[in-house]
Amino acid sequence: MDGTGSGPDGAAARVAVTEAAAGLLRRLRAAHGPLMFHQSGGCCDGSAPMCFPAGEFRTGASDVLLERLTVAGVAEPVEFWMAADQFARWRHTRLIVDVVPGRGSGFSLEAPEGVRFLIRSRLLAEKEERPGGTDAP
Repeated sequence: MDGTGSGPDGAAARVAVTEAAAGLLRRLRAAHGPLMFHQSGGCCDGSAPMCFPAGEFRTGASDVLLERLTVAGVAEPVEFWMAADQFARWRHTRLIVDVVPGRGSGFSLEAPEGVRFLIRSRLLAEKEERPGGTDAP
């Protein structure tokens, strides 16, 4: 896995990317500049984070910055944001961004590539939980 690390408090990273996702992020970065992810709590694409040029998706008080991903070959961190209501449901999970064949959201940068980002997850072990448990990182 790539794009891993620890959070600001030394706890395990909440979000990581697979090697396949890291390769796609490198291509998207070369074509579009700095990147960001946002994952909504929507019903249809709730497990599909959307990738945008950094700053193109406006975040606000209803969003949580989960991680600033360091991806080899990408000059700057890729921020991963999630809707606060979605984070409330997924706060005890580690999210792993992967890539699968198929058509993703028309607004996400990978859509023309014939692939889509997908979240895989696993429960955080107690020792990986960040202080406060339910609070954002």
